[in-house]
Amino acid sequence: MENIVLDKFKAGQPCLGTFSHLLSAVSLRVLGQTGLDYVILDLEHSPIGPEHVTELIPAAREAGLCPLVRVNAMDRGQSLKMLDAGAAGLIVPLVETVEQVRQLVSYAKFAPLGNRGYCPTTDAGWGCGPAYEHGMEGYMSTANARTLLIPQCETAGCLAHIEEIVAMDGVDGIFIGPFDLSIALGIPGQFDHPDHIAAVERVRKACAAAGKLCIMFCGDANAAADYFRQGFPNVTVGLDVLTLLSGMKTTVETAKQGL
Repeated sequence: MENIVLDKFKAGQPCLGTFSHLLSAVSLRVLGQTGLDYVILDLEHSPIGPEHVTELIPAAREAGLCPLVRVNAMDRGQSLKMLDAGAAGLIVPLVETVEQVRQLVSYAKFAPLGNRGYCPTTDAGWGCGPAYEHGMEGYMSTANARTLLIPQCETAGCLAHIEEIVAMDGVDGIFIGPFDLSIALGIPGQFDHPDHIAAVERVRKACAAAGKLCIMFCGDANAAADYFRQGFPNVTVGLDVLTLLSGMKTTVETAKQGL
C-alpha cells in the first residue's frame, strides 16, 4: 500500500501537503504538478461528501498525491467507507477524550489492534492487489501498518491527555489544528501567544517521544518554512480554494495597474 506520508516520516524526510475543498478531480491533478506530497480531502469544512471520495482518491493517487481524508464525525460507518475507498489515512477532528480515541482505533484498525470490518474493496484491489500476497491475514496486517489514524488536537481535552493519546497502539500521529486550539485556549488566532506556542510544542514533543507523526497546519508558505525549521516533520499549508483566491487576486491587482 503506497503511503508517502508514512514513508517520508520513517526516512526522516520532510513532508508537505494541503487541504482540498474544491470538489474537483482536475484540481487534484493540478496540485500533483506542484511538488506537494499529499492532499487532505476535507469532509469537515467543504462541500466534499463521502459520496465524492471514491472518485477523488483515485484522482489524487493518479496525480502522485497521497490521499488523506479528514472525516466530519467520529463514526464507524464513515471511517470504514473512507478506508475501504483507499484513503491512506484518516484525520479525525474534535477529539476530547482518551476513550474516544480507543473507539477510533476500533473503527480504523483490523484485529488484533481494533475491530475494523472486513470486505475486499478498492483499498487493496478487491482482494487481488499486492497487499493480498499473503492472504487475508497478511492484508489486514499490512493495512494496520500502512493506513494512518491521526486524531486532531484542537481541544483542551485532547491537549490535556495528549501524551496518553499519542502513545496508544493504533494511533499513528497527531494533527494540530491551531485555529480551534487557540480558541480552546481562550486566545483566538493569537498564534504567537506564549500559551499557544507552549501547547503546540507540547504536542510536537509528545509525538517525538512516542515515535509518532506530528502534522502542523498553517496558513502560508512562510509559516510552513518556520515550522519545518522548528523540527516539525510534516506541515499542511493552506487550502486549495484559498490558494486559488490569493493567486487570482494578485493577478487581477497586477493587471489593473495597467488601466
